Amino acid sequence: MIKEIAGGYVKTETHNGITTIEFFHPQSNSLPGKILETLAGEIISAGNREETRVLILKSGGEKTFCAGASFDELVQIKDKDTGFLFFSGFAKVINAMRTCPKLIIARIQGKCVGGGVGLAAAADYAIALHKADVKLSELAIGIGPFVVGPAVERKIGHAAFAALSIDASMWRNSDWAKRKGLFSEVHETLDNLEESVSRLSNTLAGYSPEAMQALKQIIWEGTAHWDKLLFERARISGELILRDFAKKAIEKFKQKSS
Repeated sequence: MIKEIAGGYVKTETHNGITTIEFFHPQSNSLPGKILETLAGEIISAGNREETRVLILKSGGEKTFCAGASFDELVQIKDKDTGFLFFSGFAKVINAMRTCPKLIIARIQGKCVGGGVGLAAAADYAIALHKADVKLSELAIGIGPFVVGPAVERKIGHAAFAALSIDASMWRNSDWAKRKGLFSEVHETLDNLEESVSRLSNTLAGYSPEAMQALKQIIWEGTAHWDKLLFERARISGELILRDFAKKAIEKFKQKSS
């Protein structure tokens, strides 16, 4: 099933107990609000289906896994309520991944920026290609990695999260991400990446659903307060994006990339 959204799409298909959810946007797989909303809905729906034993989250294209928030939508935010609504989209996706009763494998074929790092962190097992560098660029545009922060910090630890957040213009390579625990595996070729995703997903599809659900609950133990926390963080981002610094920084970035 393919849902075409905001110039991109979210595609979901299930085969032999494996549900693959793929998102795509022509602007480096950035995430407009509609794609975020659809992603969250598809993850919740797949997690509730008995035929789904394991989920794979992936993106289309070859270069970038996810460039984070859509700058086109960020520049259109004119008030706090609209800002809160947009950043709440990331809260909904991360909470959907967190509470999904099925294990989620992330297939990371390229760079992760901002919210893309959050998606990788919210997966239960991330398998990446060697060129999958990571960067939390939010501070550079006048906001911060507030919504995705809890997921990233939980995966890589407080010190690494602080370093990644503060040095917002510096890329960290996939080896760094693996050493810190963001990526579970890193592969040199796309074929090896695909083989590993296929191997693990097919193996998990044959395991006990009840055992995997119990393991997932243990893995995410202590995060129930995120139902409230991530939306509180969304409100902070929604207010900061209205400041002159953020508006000017985003316009400058858009002009540079056009």
